[in-house]
Amino acid sequence: MELLSEELSNYLENSCEPENDLLKHINRETHLKVSMPRMLSGHYQGRLLSMISKMISPQRILEIGTFTGYATLCLAEGLQKNGLIYTIDINEELEDMVRINFKKSDFDPQIKYQIGDAKQIIPTLTETFDLVFIDADKKNNATYYEMIMDSVRSGGLILIDNVLWSGKVLDQEKTDQKTTFINNFNEMVSSDSRVEKLILPVRDGLFIVRKK
Repeated sequence: MELLSEELSNYLENSCEPENDLLKHINRETHLKVSMPRMLSGHYQGRLLSMISKMISPQRILEIGTFTGYATLCLAEGLQKNGLIYTIDINEELEDMVRINFKKSDFDPQIKYQIGDAKQIIPTLTETFDLVFIDADKKNNATYYEMIMDSVRSGGLILIDNVLWSGKVLDQEKTDQKTTFINNFNEMVSSDSRVEKLILPVRDGLFIVRKK
């Protein structure tokens, strides 16, 4: 189920800031060379991530799930001059392409890109984060959420992607494992008294969580 019609999606994209040339290149390259290109954040969601980042002007960002680096660069747009974004992905096959694209960006010196299991890497990070974006394997959403909670400052934001799962969260007959994981995660966050939260029906659903 598409949450928005193609016509409305096009209208939204045409009404927001345009992609820069590098983001356009990553978008095209991902669709041409990478399996499951739908995992890319894309133009409209990318502008939302950029806007949120610019609004809070983070010193430290953590991204769990780099994919081809599109969202990484969007989030980096809001970094303070001496800020850093840590981004983690397990897919070694995309590493060369991602690093080449990062090097084309002015934000390259601010990007700490690590390949490996996020569950192993996160405990090695000693930073306090202003903004966290979780967009990796959905079965571990709850694990990542709990792992990073103590590292997020009070007032910091946690963003979690794909929480509406193409509308499957509404289908009581959907008992596949991923839908169950996502529904359980959404229920957990909804009842978490440590945070304020809401879901934006953007693309595939974006949970915005603010730590109290």
